[in-house]
Amino acid sequence: MAGVTRRQPNARLPAPITGAGILGLAALVAPLVALAWAAPWGRIWALLTAPSAVSALWLSLSAAALATLCALVLGVPLAAVLASDAIRPTRLVRLLIVVPMVMPPVVIGTALLTLFGRRGLLGRYLDAWFDWTPTYTFAAVVIAQVVVAMPFLVVSVEAALRSRNIEAEEAAYTLGAGRTTTFWHVTLPEIRAGIGAGAVMCFARALGEFGATVTFAGNVEGVTQTMPLAIFLALQRDDEAAIAMAVGLVLLSVLVLVGMRGRWLPAVTGS
Repeated sequence: MAGVTRRQPNARLPAPITGAGILGLAALVAPLVALAWAAPWGRIWALLTAPSAVSALWLSLSAAALATLCALVLGVPLAAVLASDAIRPTRLVRLLIVVPMVMPPVVIGTALLTLFGRRGLLGRYLDAWFDWTPTYTFAAVVIAQVVVAMPFLVVSVEAALRSRNIEAEEAAYTLGAGRTTTFWHVTLPEIRAGIGAGAVMCFARALGEFGATVTFAGNVEGVTQTMPLAIFLALQRDDEAAIAMAVGLVLLSVLVLVGMRGRWLPAVTGS
C-alpha cells in the first residue's frame, strides 16, 4: 500500500531476546578469547614450526584435501540422485546420509573398524587377498574424514539442486543436448556456489575431525597424527604447545573461510 513505511525485519527486538542473543554470542566467542589470552605469543612461531607440529599440520591438510576431493567425486552424484528422487523412499535415504552429522565420531570410528578391521566385514578379505587393511594408516584417516564430512557437502549440493532454475536445462534439451552433457555443462555451473559452500564445510569438518580418526586410524606421529590429535597429546605434557597448535588451527580455519567468502559463500557470510 502506498505511503506505508516498510520497517527492517527485527529492527526492534524485545530486551530479553536481545540479551539472550548477546549471551549466545558470548558463549561462542568467549572460548576463542580465552585461547588468544592464554597463547604464548612470544614463542608461538617456534612452537608451530616444531617438527611434530609441522608434520601434524601437513598430514591434516593433506588428509582433509583428499577427503574433500573424494567427497566431491562421490557426494555430488549422490546429491543429484537425492534431488531427482531416483531412490525411494528419499526421506529414509536422506536420513541415513545425515546420521554421521549427529552420531558421536567415536561410534563412526568403531563402525569403520568393524567394516575395515582385520576381522571386519570387508577388512578380512582385504587382508586375505592383498595382505593389507586400511586401519592405522593414512588411508584410514582419509576414510574417516570422508564418512564424517561428506554429509555436509551432500546437504549443501542437494539444496542447491532443488532450488536451481531449470530453464537453462530445458533449453539445452530442446537444442539436442543429452542428459550427461546438460548435467556437466549446464547443471553443475548453475549450482557451483552450492558445491563450493559444501566443499568448504566438508574441508573444515575434515580438518577438525578427532574421534573417528583416533578410533579407526590411531595416533601415530607422521602417519595418522593429525593436528587435533597432536593437540590432544600435547595437552598431556606441554600446555603451551597445545595452545599454540590450537591457535594455529583456528587461524587456518578462519583463513579458509575468509579466502572462500566472496567466491563460494555469498549466502552464508553476507553480501
